[in-house]
Amino acid sequence: MTSAPSNPLLGNAKLPPFASIEVSHVEPAIDELLQRCRDNLAQVLANNTTGEVSWNSLVDPLEELDDQLNKAWSPVSHLNAVCNTDELREAYTSSLAKLTAYGTEVGQNHELFSAYQALADGKDFEGLSYDRQTSINHALRDFRLAGVALPEAKKQRFSELKQRLSELSTQFSNNVLDATQGWHKLIDDSSELSGLPDNALALAQQAAQESDQQGYRLTLDIPSYLAVMTHADNRQLREEMYQAYTTRASETGPNAGQWDNAPLIDEILSLRHEMAQLLGFNNYAERSLATKMAETCDQVESFLLELAAKSRAQAERDIQELREFATQIDKLEDLQAWDLAYYSEKLKQERYSVSQEQLRPYFPANKVVAGMFEVVSRLFDIHIQEGNVELWHEDVRFYDVRQEGEVIAHFYLDLYARPKKRGGAWMDECRVRRITSEDHQQLPVAYLTCNFTPALGDKPALLTHDEVVTLFHEFGHGLHHMLTRINTAAVSGINGVAWDAVELPSQFLENWCWQAEVIELLSGHHETGEPLPRQLLDNLLLAKNFQSAMQMLRQIEFALFDFRLHKNYQPDNPEPVQTVLDSVRERVAVVIPPAFNRFQNSFSHIFAGGYAAGYYSYKWAEVLSSDAFSRFEEEGIFNTDTGRSFMEEVLQQGGSREAMELFRNFRGREPKPDALLRHSGIEG
Repeated sequence: MTSAPSNPLLGNAKLPPFASIEVSHVEPAIDELLQRCRDNLAQVLANNTTGEVSWNSLVDPLEELDDQLNKAWSPVSHLNAVCNTDELREAYTSSLAKLTAYGTEVGQNHELFSAYQALADGKDFEGLSYDRQTSINHALRDFRLAGVALPEAKKQRFSELKQRLSELSTQFSNNVLDATQGWHKLIDDSSELSGLPDNALALAQQAAQESDQQGYRLTLDIPSYLAVMTHADNRQLREEMYQAYTTRASETGPNAGQWDNAPLIDEILSLRHEMAQLLGFNNYAERSLATKMAETCDQVESFLLELAAKSRAQAERDIQELREFATQIDKLEDLQAWDLAYYSEKLKQERYSVSQEQLRPYFPANKVVAGMFEVVSRLFDIHIQEGNVELWHEDVRFYDVRQEGEVIAHFYLDLYARPKKRGGAWMDECRVRRITSEDHQQLPVAYLTCNFTPALGDKPALLTHDEVVTLFHEFGHGLHHMLTRINTAAVSGINGVAWDAVELPSQFLENWCWQAEVIELLSGHHETGEPLPRQLLDNLLLAKNFQSAMQMLRQIEFALFDFRLHKNYQPDNPEPVQTVLDSVRERVAVVIPPAFNRFQNSFSHIFAGGYAAGYYSYKWAEVLSSDAFSRFEEEGIFNTDTGRSFMEEVLQQGGSREAMELFRNFRGREPKPDALLRHSGIEG
């Protein structure tokens, strides 16, 4: 067995030793830690068979070993997402199977469930802190959702389902990554790329050079793809890239069948439905709501359809206006999906004299990051300083978060797209705040990951305003994790938070990106340092809600598709996934994509992430975040008392109390949707 000194993953270090971690360390470390956890569980249960069960005798020792396991797995999982290799992927997949099996084993351990129940029923329960009480209640709920009450044969089947779903989720994600990396187009003649901004041309040229090629290399990574779809005058090129992007991991398109996720989707839906029914739910949507704020399936659907109804008329006006504009300037009579971003950008430019590319020179990444730190410093009285630790890539930065002179958290910031890195933007947990067995305070640590355009040549990395908003979104998640004052791991930071409330802090922080005095903090021309010209700033703010109703319907389309897919599943005669999506589009969309579009095959949020039957959470939480921000509108966007209130009532509480209770504590009432519609410029 590999011993701790030779395997950095066994060191229980304060921070991951990224420079020392090798693929060969992964499986031996996970195997050893799982054995330690099993031995520890057996000892804990033996110690709690007689006498009064206490927090110290039951939960503390289990949390300690689980935390060591999480601290070993966290960097492995993260590296698999940001530095993916075939060898690491294999070790990750194998280890994940073992971790999934262990999780199910613990969740179905009736003796452990009984010990938790005894703790909940015991005379000392009322004397426990509120966060400890909540964690025990959550644990009892989660035991039931893990099938602890099932007869043995059904427990075994539930375990098989969990294992297979874990494998399918990983394979789905791998297929999307491989399909994204598996297509490129090399262009020799720059005239074919007319319309592309200098930044995008430089990116394509740099991509070619890095692949030992001449010319311009276009890829399906978001910075490259969006630049073509938004700016390329070459309509045929836009169509070609649109088709390649929207058919990723499917049976159609340029790589037809190579990484097809369709069979995986069918199996995932079938197994989720079976799992839900084993637990006594009618469908997986009901199972999903067991850990969310929303109470019923009807409540979710009504919420989405009401928002759609209020947005519909405005969205129809927007798309009609776009069709007329395309006809007017280019005599285009058949506006297609690959034309939307292109003509939308031109229309926005004509109407507001502002474009994302015009703004880019004024948002150098370093200036934006420093400005964002200043914003949260004013709001929450925190201060952020760069630190020097082991990292996984030269572009990554590490920071300490201080409050009243004391370091209270850390985070890693990985901003730029690169090969072998999963697309999108996300925040994840590296370390959770808790008190260790040595009575030391363990500080929360977060990973914040984006996929922005990197520095090109002698130019620094420059962001669009859309990317600034994305950065603030992820940092909002990070603050939720890092500013927690809860020391019970299960409800500390982002843990234990209802999934449809977890987007509240992230969407909340986005609001500051649209305040004139904040934009002044974030912007400065990368060459001259001059602030964003007032006219551009005014135009940016005027353009904030351009086509917002169309965007609202697009998100509702995704959410309703996800929810109905899981709610209406019929195992004996499942409706084809494409049919479900088509029917949702007929109900809410004002733009119907072409028949070859296979959006669902790369919908990683619901098939490889935590949003299954929960994608509606984005809109649900946006109601909360808009309403929460409206208090700042009333009292001042940098009002220190209001900032402290949000920090103390929401960010510091983690999952220790129900999300609605926390919202009411901050806002003084239940949430209302009015602010969301107003902030979106939708008359409703």
